[in-house]
Amino acid sequence: MASDRAASQATRFDFLVIGGGSGGLAGARRASELGAATAVIESHKLGGTCVNVGCVPKKVMWNAAVHAEYLHDHSDYGFDTGNVRFSWETLKAKRDAYVSHLNRIYRNNLDKAKIQTIQGHARFTNDPEPTVEVDGRKYTAPHILIATGGLPSVLSDAEIPGANLGITSDGFFELETLPKRTVIVGAGYIAVEMAGILSTLGSKTSLIIRQTGVLRNFDSLISANCTKELQNTGIDLWKNSQVKSVCKSEKGLEVTIVTKDPEKKNDEEKTSTIQEVDCLLWAIGRQPNISGLNIVSQLNFLELWHLVSVNYLMRAIKSRGKENVKIYKTSFTPMYHAITSRKSQCIMKLVCVGKEEKVVGLHMQGLGCDEMLQGFSVAIKMGATKADFDKTIAIHPTSSEEFVTMR
Repeated sequence: MASDRAASQATRFDFLVIGGGSGGLAGARRASELGAATAVIESHKLGGTCVNVGCVPKKVMWNAAVHAEYLHDHSDYGFDTGNVRFSWETLKAKRDAYVSHLNRIYRNNLDKAKIQTIQGHARFTNDPEPTVEVDGRKYTAPHILIATGGLPSVLSDAEIPGANLGITSDGFFELETLPKRTVIVGAGYIAVEMAGILSTLGSKTSLIIRQTGVLRNFDSLISANCTKELQNTGIDLWKNSQVKSVCKSEKGLEVTIVTKDPEKKNDEEKTSTIQEVDCLLWAIGRQPNISGLNIVSQLNFLELWHLVSVNYLMRAIKSRGKENVKIYKTSFTPMYHAITSRKSQCIMKLVCVGKEEKVVGLHMQGLGCDEMLQGFSVAIKMGATKADFDKTIAIHPTSSEEFVTMR
C-alpha cells in the first residue's frame, strides 16, 4: 500500500528524458510529435555540451582564429591592415550572448511542442515503477531515456599533485582574458583544437603528449600531418612527456614535466619546468555524466555492449583483408597559399575496397575541409566507387578537384 501511494504521488508522463542536450531534445520532440506526454529534465542549460561548452562556442573561437590567420596573410595579398588589435573580452561577450540566444530557442521549441521542462538533477528511486526524483518531487514514465552525455575527465591531486590548479575544456569557455602562457595536456582532437585556437589568437602555447604524435586513433596520414602542422605554427610540442606536478608561484603556475627518450632502453627521464603559466588545460578524455543518477548496474551493461559492438566492428573491418584495399593519396599547397609567405599543406586520401574499388574512406586535412567533406560523405553513403569519382567533372581551381583526379 505504501509503494502504491508513493507511485500515485509521482507526476506521470508517457516519456521522460534525462538530459536536455542534442540527443535528449531530439528524442523528446519526436516522442511528443507521436502524441506522448513528454518531459525533459536538465540540471544546467538546454542544448547540452554542444551548444554550451562544445561545438557551437568552439566554432566561434575557431572562426576568430581563422580571422587571425588571414590577418597574417593580408600583406601578401597587398592589404595594409595597420595596427590590428584583438579583444578576447569582446569576442567572449558576443559568443556568450549567442549561446544564451540558442538556449532561449530550445526552451521556446519545447514550450511550443508542449514538452514540460524540469530544472534540476535527476536520481532514480527504488520505486517499483521507473521513477526519478528531482528536488524532492517524483516523476514516473514507462519509458525513461538517459541522455546525459559526458563530462571532461579530471585528474585528482592524489594522481598528480596540484592537478586541481588546471581547468578542462568547460573552463576554457569561462576564461575572461586571453592567457599569455598556456599549457595543454592531451593528444586528442579537443587538445589539438584548443592549442590551435589559443596559439593563433596570441597565447604562447605548449602541448604535452605522452607519445610522438597527436590524434593517434585517427588515420595515420592525418595524425602525422597534424603533428607537423602544430609544430610549424609555433606550438611548443612536448613529445613522450607527462606532467609530474603543478604548483603556484607569484608569477603563475609552474608545471613540472617528465620526458622519456624512447630510443633509450633504460628508464632515464629528463625533468623540465614551464614557468609563469596563466592557464593549464587538461584535455585527457571524457567520462559518462552519470554521477548521482543511481544507475550503476545499467552502466555495466552499457559498457559491455559498447565493447562488444566496437570489437565486432573492428574485426569486420580487418576481415576484409589488406589485399582487397587500395589507397590513393596526395598532398599539395592550396591555391590560397600560392602567394603567401605562410604555407600550410593540404593532404587527401581515398580508401577503396574490392575489384570495383568502392570508396569506404575519405580523409582530408587542410583549408576548407570542414565544409567540403560533407558532400563527399553523401556520395560514399550512396556506394560511390573510384570510377564514379573519376567521371565527375571538377570545379577548377579548387582543392576538392583533387578528390576526383587522384591517380
